Amino acid sequence: MTESTQEQGNDGQRMPPAPATPVEDYVFPEYRLKRVMDDPEKTPLLLIACGSFSPITFLHLRMFEMAADYVKLSTDFEIIGGYLSPVSDAYRKAGLASANHRIAMCQRAVDQTSDWMMVDTWEPMHKEYQPTAIVLDHFDYEINTVRKGIDTGKGTRKRVQVVLLAGADLVHTMSTPGVWSEKDLDHILGQYGTFIVERSGTDIDEALAALQPWKKNIHVIQQLIQNDVSSTKIRLFLRRDMSVRYLIPDPVIEYIYENNLYMDDGTTQPTADKGKTREEPAPSN
Repeated sequence: MTESTQEQGNDGQRMPPAPATPVEDYVFPEYRLKRVMDDPEKTPLLLIACGSFSPITFLHLRMFEMAADYVKLSTDFEIIGGYLSPVSDAYRKAGLASANHRIAMCQRAVDQTSDWMMVDTWEPMHKEYQPTAIVLDHFDYEINTVRKGIDTGKGTRKRVQVVLLAGADLVHTMSTPGVWSEKDLDHILGQYGTFIVERSGTDIDEALAALQPWKKNIHVIQQLIQNDVSSTKIRLFLRRDMSVRYLIPDPVIEYIYENNLYMDDGTTQPTADKGKTREEPAPSN
């Protein structure tokens, strides 16, 4: 990825670029964004989870709640909102339902289970694949450039820290040579940072050892109650006509059956060659 030139703000920080590819009829969702900070001394935080969400599971949703607990108990951040950003159809991953279906399933999930999460359609509405770094730039632009951050409640506005929320397998890909470009890693981990939820079967300490330059921006969240449900397993259960109740939200199950998704290999699309420096979206397989 070639980073676009960014202007310097008054505080010396790089200003996020305007989105390079406007999406027709796109409206940034802000109906659940916190408008005024509860504690103006804290740093406002926006959580972004990128991935396939094909389909979304309770673990995807649970990650936001685990992050909220971590923020409340272990940091000086204050969460102002959280977004799911499904990958576009251009990613062409095996088992990837169409963007319209995945957006609808994510929307049903957050409508029924959360009072602070939202679904952003900017990334999935694009015909081209959008690297994670560009997606984070989009959120930074909408929050900090368009909306000038958040009201502190004391007559001033404060810049919001945008971070990537993901599972531990993301860190594993980031530490694997050739999967992510050095420029993208520095852009994501240096400018934004990430909250990583531990996942069974992933050696996170080994992965973190290769990411030492950005250690201060990587927050590891323990999964105190282990949950290894994945979209891949859900699709397998559905193909085998097995129950997925209590693994994914009921409105999502209803949508899957209404639209006959994942019942055979018909949802599967050929995997594109993403190249040596094209990174994977945050894992939501």
